[in-house]
Amino acid sequence: MQHYFQFLAHQLKGWPQQNYYLFFFSLGCQVMTLVGQAITPLTILTFIGTTLGVLCVLAINAAKSVNGVLGVLSAICFIITGYAAKNYLSIFEQLAYVATLDIPVLISANWNVNMAAKIRRFTGRSWVIALTATLVIYLISGWGIGAFTDDPRPWVDAISFAISLTAGVICFLRFNNQYVWWIASGLAQMVLWFISFRQGSATLAMFINSSIYLINDVLAFTVSPWYNEKERHRVMAQEAAYAGQLTQETN
Repeated sequence: MQHYFQFLAHQLKGWPQQNYYLFFFSLGCQVMTLVGQAITPLTILTFIGTTLGVLCVLAINAAKSVNGVLGVLSAICFIITGYAAKNYLSIFEQLAYVATLDIPVLISANWNVNMAAKIRRFTGRSWVIALTATLVIYLISGWGIGAFTDDPRPWVDAISFAISLTAGVICFLRFNNQYVWWIASGLAQMVLWFISFRQGSATLAMFINSSIYLINDVLAFTVSPWYNEKERHRVMAQEAAYAGQLTQETN
């Protein structure tokens, strides 16, 4: 257990500097949002969830597998927030993240070890499958949530859910093309939570959180190991050195 906590601490180190800057910028925005409104259990929970959520996506950006723990904790907060706003598909979105990203990362030793060395790219066939899956999920989820719940924004909720679910699967399969979906997801979630805020169903913190996610996704195309070859080799060397250190400590 001690080695596991050391591993988690290690996974929070060695990120591109821009990731740390973005986290503290996000934290400042969320603190200002929190103190600028009535403080309730829901707003506090939203603050905790958004803070952990930003750390989670920044960890993915940095090709660090601590996102498993951070993702589970933030998902619990976002599920409650989504239920309060009646954005029911956002609940399923979080459950999908837990199922496709967080739990597999937590239980798969192979996924956790030097993930930067296992990044892949789409083929033409992969593009077709991913785009078709997104469209099918959108149509089915939009119809289902509109027909069986009182979600006031079923089709807006559905497009966010469809894009995010597909992105989660693509991420778990280690394709860097996930960031095309994450950018689309960030835009869709900004629309969803802005409409929810205007209709009095959510706090502004969720819209701000989606904005930070979008900035993170754009950042990924420049400094993230998913796209920056120099950064990828740096992270691979860092992880290899850490693995060698662990081997010496256990021998």
